[in-house]
Amino acid sequence: MKFLLTLVVGILIGAAAIWFYQNSHKKSAAEKFADQIKDGAHSAGSAIADQWHKLRTEDIADEIARTGRVIREKTQAAGLAVADATADARITAAIKGKLVGDSGLASLSISVNTTKGVVTLSGEVSSVEQIRKAISIAMDADGVTKVISTLQIKAG
Repeated sequence: MKFLLTLVVGILIGAAAIWFYQNSHKKSAAEKFADQIKDGAHSAGSAIADQWHKLRTEDIADEIARTGRVIREKTQAAGLAVADATADARITAAIKGKLVGDSGLASLSISVNTTKGVVTLSGEVSSVEQIRKAISIAMDADGVTKVISTLQIKAG
């Protein structure tokens, strides 16, 4: 009889533990809603990031013809300035490394300067496509909030 009573109490305690574990790990409606908001924000951020990879050569050529320079700004980071000088140096080094690693841009003398997350590209290139590539590489670097290109196309 004592054994049977111990067995029933053990089963009840086990069932209570399982019930408690399952109910304590369920998300409330507010937590589910917060997760949906986070997922939506992440999707929107990904959509914005994808647009930077769609830099059109024609748009860059038009902007160079109109203003003599090209400026592209990341919307999600527009209000955030990188104030630390070491961060600016890190950004410049990362961009220069990627430019040297790109076979179409490695032999060109593209100057990179970074101030508070704003990157300025200058020098001479052979085509508008190379300007597009350089801007795209700069925009992909972490900490960059804006890219200003004063890259010029070599005559001849």
